[in-house]
Amino acid sequence: MTTTAKAPAGLAVAGRKLWASVTDEYDLLVYEELLLLQACRCADQLDRLAVEAASGPPTITNYKGDLTAHPALTEARQQAIVLSRLLASLRLPSGEEEGDQRPQRRGASRGAYGARGVA
Repeated sequence: MTTTAKAPAGLAVAGRKLWASVTDEYDLLVYEELLLLQACRCADQLDRLAVEAASGPPTITNYKGDLTAHPALTEARQQAIVLSRLLASLRLPSGEEEGDQRPQRRGASRGAYGARGVA
């Protein structure tokens, strides 16, 4: 077991829990700590968005008069994607692998792929 790095100031409950769960198990390099910090902030933001979305209806009427998804729900979906990519970038074991080895590093997350043009 490794020494837990103290959680950075400003993290809320979800962020502190995520920070502790990762740093309790792994020694991180500086760039990995930066990725983890952004993931923790994202987890906190998801909690705030969930509270905001729960306080109102799932849909709103936009300025054109159309019924549309609540902005907090839309942003939460986007933040969930960001969180997933940040965590994938850390390349932490899923818990299903044998032993305590971390998986082979293959660089950063790949990002979104666009449609290829036809030549």
